[in-house]
Amino acid sequence: MKVAVMLGIGRMGFEERPIPEVKPNEVLVKLKYVGVCGSDIHYYETGRIGNYIVQPPFMLGHESGGIVVKLGQNVKHLKVGDKVALEPGKTCGHCHFCREGKYNLCSDVVFFATPPVDGVFAEYVAHEADLCFKLPENVDTLEGALIEPLAVGFHAANQGEAHVGQTAVIFGAGCIGLVSLMALKAEGVNTVYVVDIMEKRLEKALEVGATAVINSNMVNPVEEINKLTAGEGVNLVIETAGMEITTRQAIDVARKGSNIVLVGYSKSGEMTLPISLAIDKELTFKSVFRYRHIYPMAIEAVASGKIDLRSIVTNIFDFDDIQNAMDMSVSDKSNIVKSVIKI
Repeated sequence: MKVAVMLGIGRMGFEERPIPEVKPNEVLVKLKYVGVCGSDIHYYETGRIGNYIVQPPFMLGHESGGIVVKLGQNVKHLKVGDKVALEPGKTCGHCHFCREGKYNLCSDVVFFATPPVDGVFAEYVAHEADLCFKLPENVDTLEGALIEPLAVGFHAANQGEAHVGQTAVIFGAGCIGLVSLMALKAEGVNTVYVVDIMEKRLEKALEVGATAVINSNMVNPVEEINKLTAGEGVNLVIETAGMEITTRQAIDVARKGSNIVLVGYSKSGEMTLPISLAIDKELTFKSVFRYRHIYPMAIEAVASGKIDLRSIVTNIFDFDDIQNAMDMSVSDKSNIVKSVIKI
């Protein structure tokens, strides 16, 4: 099979590798679409995220949808021809966190495109059948590939205890900001403001349901949100930009007793924040690391029409054009909101 590999910082290439054999509890999936995630771009630009260091040749890509073409001997709940969305992380199943149901916190996880584990910029992958979620007839494999980032958005909404009657702000209108917006709307939060500095992303936020958008290059977002809420602030803030300035603004606009959900990673991994103000407001900080038990919920939200995942896709690239796809995703961030590779 043909696979795309990262050969070095800013360099992609292709290799031929054997089609993987399926183990008894696995299925072989012919991949159709794989999303380009911010983590893929970060690895491509810098060669590492924290302690995870790329050793070329390395396969990126973890947001995937495809069709089952072969079953392991123990697999009963799927059949050849089923469309599936692949949850990319296989956990140990027996540690404290797995037994508690918080399997996303397992320290012994094998996750696509997290070094040294290869990703799925490939024609086929063998994957645990229980992590391959069957898609309904009216959900296609492009949408299946985007269930993974949508799961992050739903986990953020759930961590923030999103519910009807809240007013929320999302900082950052990239892919994760937009799927967080979609998740909030699906869970009944009708008033959601979105803050970013890129006009194309703010336009996309309005398209997918933002009540209003704020370009923080043009206006002070704290002042603007205070105007929009008559000085009361908001019940829920989701921070996806991963910047100190936006996290400080999140504390400023949060109403007393409310939740702030931290999703974005800062470049340095550290921030200086007005903690005294957060204490005075009795704010609750939650954070998001991937997701847990979300795929069925996310798939149902798409199948029922509550969420239109196709609307966040701005660019679809052919597999053969993957060098250009990665380069453009790095160089044209003001216009490219979400790229997907068609395998």
